[in-house]
Amino acid sequence: MLRHEFRPGRLVAGTFFVLAGVTFAGDAGGLWETPWFAMVPIVVIGLALAAVTALLAGGIRRRRRGTDGAGGTSGGGGASAGSEGRGGATATGAWRGPTG
Repeated sequence: MLRHEFRPGRLVAGTFFVLAGVTFAGDAGGLWETPWFAMVPIVVIGLALAAVTALLAGGIRRRRRGTDGAGGTSGGGGASAGSEGRGGATATGAWRGPTG
């Protein structure tokens, strides 16, 4: 049973940040020498790939939600699943403010 929704964009971002950490750790441990500017492409490419992955996953999720007849509501007062608990817009589009 899943406790939360799978977010592949976060997985990709986390993988690249772990790669950056391993690269720094190897340099600090003396296993290899890494120039300081090598982290910039690792982090930027990781964040770009994470953004693309998150956009694709969100599009697929919205498309599936629209075709399965679920309607996109969670049954808890009509708010969409993405806006529950943190303020933001409700399913009707009205702003609820920071307190919900």
